[in-house]
Amino acid sequence: MITVLFRYLLSGYFKTIFKVVLITYCFGVIFNLFEEIEFFKNLDVTLLKPLIFTSLFIPSMIIKLMPFIIFVSGMWFLLDLRNSSDLLTLKVYGYSNFKIFFILAFSSFIFGWIILFAFNPITSSMMKIYEQNKSKYARDIDHLVSMNKNGLWIKENLNKGYRIITSDETTDKTLKNLIIFNFNNDGELTRKIYSKSADISNNNWELSEVTIHNVENGLVIDTKEKNLKIFSTYDHKKINSLFKNFETMSFLDLAINYKSLQKKGYNKAYLDQNLNSMLSMPFFLFIMIALSSILTMNTLKKSNSFSFIVVGLIACVVVYYFKDLSLALGQTNRISLSLSAWIPIITIGLFSSVGILQINEK
Repeated sequence: MITVLFRYLLSGYFKTIFKVVLITYCFGVIFNLFEEIEFFKNLDVTLLKPLIFTSLFIPSMIIKLMPFIIFVSGMWFLLDLRNSSDLLTLKVYGYSNFKIFFILAFSSFIFGWIILFAFNPITSSMMKIYEQNKSKYARDIDHLVSMNKNGLWIKENLNKGYRIITSDETTDKTLKNLIIFNFNNDGELTRKIYSKSADISNNNWELSEVTIHNVENGLVIDTKEKNLKIFSTYDHKKINSLFKNFETMSFLDLAINYKSLQKKGYNKAYLDQNLNSMLSMPFFLFIMIALSSILTMNTLKKSNSFSFIVVGLIACVVVYYFKDLSLALGQTNRISLSLSAWIPIITIGLFSSVGILQINEK
């Protein structure tokens, strides 16, 4: 009988999660589709194109919203249990409030790891396809930045032509082994600059140990400079901000390629923040079930679900902004970015532990 009840709890809970995910997916499609249609409105594409891009984008969004999906699912399932008197039946067979909470919470914890190892690589691959293909339709891209196994690559449009900048190593605010190719409007090489290092802390880059090859009338004139300044629309802060979107990178990619990503120029602080945010997700799911249990299991009496919906929405908003505040504190160097991923979980976990002890006595 105990096994049957255990299966009943798990099957009912995960069915509820599936319903909430489906509802979230439908709303996500509706809202994001308008954005995609707005993006493609002046392009000669069919409605199928925005639909494809939306279907690639939504799964990643659902992963990000998973703590709140789990919270809503927990409240929904526990309210159904209570209002159908099944909660009382479970208590008769020895299932205390704490035991029910722990089964659901531990299942959510395991589900969180399954998401990281099984679903996250798929959604990150879909997001990568989304970013790569959507960028092909962007109409006003004058400046392009890319980072791959060969290092950093930048293309900048100039008043008379354009330039391509490449560096095989990025360390904090310094580019190393820098090569700059200047081209005219006809795509002809006019200048090539070698530099051992460049300080890019601001838009006026300071190059050191510079060798310049100027091409004039088919002749190459070489000059050397100890230091050289060039103006770029990019500085360290702007380049760094372009690589804060880690949705195209899975948890496994981050964990396995952590050191190589640093060598490629990815900022260590933001790598740590994203890695810790992913690692914290199973724990976040655990405490969100704790919150939903506290709100719904404090009594066996049947009640109007509307009030719980309102309270649940308020709780979601509070948790969301608290998480956002913690991230903002990390980005402004008030706390470390790694710690900013864990503070909401630690704080809500401490609050929830008191509530869980109280509901276990009822």
